Parts: sequence; structure tokens; C-alpha cells
Amino acid sequence: MRVRNLAVTATVAALAAAGLTLPLAGSASAAPTPKDDFNGDGYRDLAIGSPKTNSVTVTFGSASGVSAGRAVTVTQDSPRVPGALEAEDEFGENVTTGDVNFDGYADLVVGAPGEKVTGKPSGSMTVIWGGKMPFTTGGWVLNAPSDTAGRYGEAAVFNDLDYDGTPQLSVISGDNWYFYSSIVGDDRAFGLEEHFLPKGVRLDGMIAGNFKRKDGVGFVLYGRRADGGLYTAHMNGGVGDYGYQAEVIGEGDDPTVTPDAATTGDVNGDGYADLITGNPEAGKGGSVTVRLGGEGRFGAPVTYDQDSAGVPGADEEGDSFGWSVAAGDVTGDGLADLAVGAPTEEVDATPGAGSVTLLKSTGGTFTSGKAWHQETAGVPGAGEAHDDFGASVRLKDINKNGRADLAVGALGEDIGTTRDVGAVWVLRGTATGLTSSYAASFNGGDFGVGGENANFGRTLR
Repeated sequence: MRVRNLAVTATVAALAAAGLTLPLAGSASAAPTPKDDFNGDGYRDLAIGSPKTNSVTVTFGSASGVSAGRAVTVTQDSPRVPGALEAEDEFGENVTTGDVNFDGYADLVVGAPGEKVTGKPSGSMTVIWGGKMPFTTGGWVLNAPSDTAGRYGEAAVFNDLDYDGTPQLSVISGDNWYFYSSIVGDDRAFGLEEHFLPKGVRLDGMIAGNFKRKDGVGFVLYGRRADGGLYTAHMNGGVGDYGYQAEVIGEGDDPTVTPDAATTGDVNGDGYADLITGNPEAGKGGSVTVRLGGEGRFGAPVTYDQDSAGVPGADEEGDSFGWSVAAGDVTGDGLADLAVGAPTEEVDATPGAGSVTLLKSTGGTFTSGKAWHQETAGVPGAGEAHDDFGASVRLKDINKNGRADLAVGALGEDIGTTRDVGAVWVLRGTATGLTSSYAASFNGGDFGVGGENANFGRTLR
């Protein structure tokens, strides 16, 4: 594959190999720290999880965006990182962030649902401390509680679920949900008090937001039932019986719910979080569904596919439109826009090259969009068969200009003759939408986590 290979200086490469990075300017106490600012310089950082190589690469944000020269890769073999690297761990399958130890720096929270610990179900969560020299001062490991069938660490969120003014960590396993009142000195897991999850469910993801209360929080859990049917449900946060009055949003063959792609953002500016699900199996080529949040309820589902007005492309078999979804304010107008990945879409007669569509919000509706791929002018590389561009997406403001930037993963990207190394692109947000000017791209080989089937970029956070 023809992807720009960004050089890493010898000094940075040596530090990265040791699990370190150069100190970056900034003060952790000068201003409220973004939830994903690991080194305290005031810029949001981009974390890239690659569970096939059991690694997480963090590229540090700056006024000029991100680059391979300002990055560090962390594994369980990195100095002072707890645990040991084992092939089946899937370290990096899930990545979340937050200031877990309340020192003013964001910490990296990594799920490894495949990790095996003697006498315990599979899965773990590893918290790696941020700081002026992030990821060099150790961390903390949470192992799977006993009341789960395993796959603990499939997803996690860090928010104030009990409204006490400080955030807590919530984690799902394959069949259960847990939270921790604190993990600094007390790592007891608290589970559901009302067990609403169906028997044999396989949970794949979780998101959180103030869907039904402006001053509250709720959790959306999603995956598949034991019979293979889809399952998506909402659970209230707050003090009390966790799981009480949980609501099944959709299940079975409902085409408006998701097996493994969901996000949240305020698309209409009313102060409530809205639920966006990617439905790659729906219809011919997949779709994306928006449910507006509101006081005590979700709005009716509104679904968009590539035959909807203003959405570029055509609804065709096997596109997988909605395989990945992300929400963020790209234009700076106060409304969350949507990025929708279609990694198996044919581009210029190339099967599986893949694309990402940015849909702009207009008062909470989406009738204007543009598709981006490796054949788009200014985007580095070239679209080739089975690149899977759009297998992962993330919208976040990396250069602190008030507009979200788009990160895209292509897990099938070959580098030279090495297959499926994987690569990530970052496109900047502007007042009119995305731009390919100043686009950045890098692949797993730039960070020493390449190799065949590395699938670098599986998770973007």
C-alpha cells in the first residue's frame, strides 16, 4: 500500500521503545485538564488501540495536530506497566481515559478481555498513570470479578455515575456490568442490583451520556442475545438500584440497533445526549440511526442510509455503512456532526477500499454529507482492495481550534509487501467541514507494532 511513512527520530524511537516519551510543555494545574490530555499540555491526545499486537499508541495533540514523532507506544512489557504481554490478552481492545487518581493528568485505561488470570474469569483493565512524563510511573490492574463468564474489559467509561462530584469507572464484561467507587486503594467492584440482562447475552460495547436527564447520566449497553439477535438497552445512573427501570431500546432483528457500533453527542443543541447507532447489517448496505435524548425518554429512531437525501453514495450490498460511528462538532457551530465508516465499500471499482462519510447536523437532522477515502484529493495513500478504510473512526478536537478532527483507521492497509499492517489518518475540522490540508497518516510500523495482520488502529479514543 502506498501510505506516507512518517519517520521517527532516533531519540524519540529509542524512548518509545522503552515506553517513554519526550517531556512536553504545559502545566497540569493551569486549567481544567481535558479527559484525554495525558501530559498536561492542554491538548487532547489520540490513543490508538491495536489488540492483535497487545499495544496502545498515544499520539500527543498540539497546535499542529498529531504526528508519529510525538508519540509513545505502551504494552504490558513496557517499564512499570503492570502485567505481562501474552498473545491472547487483546490488550487495547478497549481504551478509555480520565483522571483516575485526581492528580490533574488524564490516565490511560486499557481493556484486555482475553487476559487469563489463574482462578479468575478472563479479562482485565489496566490503568496507566499520566503525568509530565506519561506512562512511566506505574499503574493499577483490575481483574475480572467472579460473577461473570469472562471477557471483562470489553468496554469502559469514566464518568460521575452517582452524582457525587467525582467520576467513577464503569466496566462491562461479556455478560455483566460493574462500577468502582474508587480504584485508588479500594478496587472492589459493585455490580447490578437489578439483573435485567438476558441470559446468555454477549455484550460488546457501552457508552454513557445524559440521555434522559440534563443533570444525570445513563448507560447504553449493546451486543447480541444468546440466539444471535441484536440487543441494545439503556440503564439509568444515579444513586440507587443499578439496573432498576432499565429499558430495552431494540433487539432481535430490529434494524435500528447495533451489534457493536454506537456513539453519543448532542446533535440538536438541546443539552441532552443523543444516541447514534451504526447498523452495518441493516438493509442492503447498512445504515445509521439517531435517537434524540429528552426528558425521561428517547425520541423516535430516524435512520439514514446511502440512499437518503444528501447522503453521498448508493445503498449497495456489502458496503457495511455504519460499521463504525463517531460524533463531534466538526464545524464549531455547537452541534455534533456524525462520521460513519463503510470499510467494505467499493471505491472507484476497488472492492473493500472503504470510505468515511461526514454528515453535518442541521438542527439535529442530516441531509448534507461528504465521503472521504484514499482517493480523495489530499488524503495520503491510495485506495486498494480490502484496505478497510473506515473500520474505526473518532471525532475530537486535537489542535484546540474549537473544531473536531477526524481520525480514521484502515485495518487492512498493507505496508510494502506486509499485509494488513493497518494505518491511521487524521483530517482537520474547519468551519465548513473536514479538510485534507495538513492531513497526517501513520502506520503500525512507525511505532514498532507493525507486522502481518497487526491491524493497527482497531480502537481510536
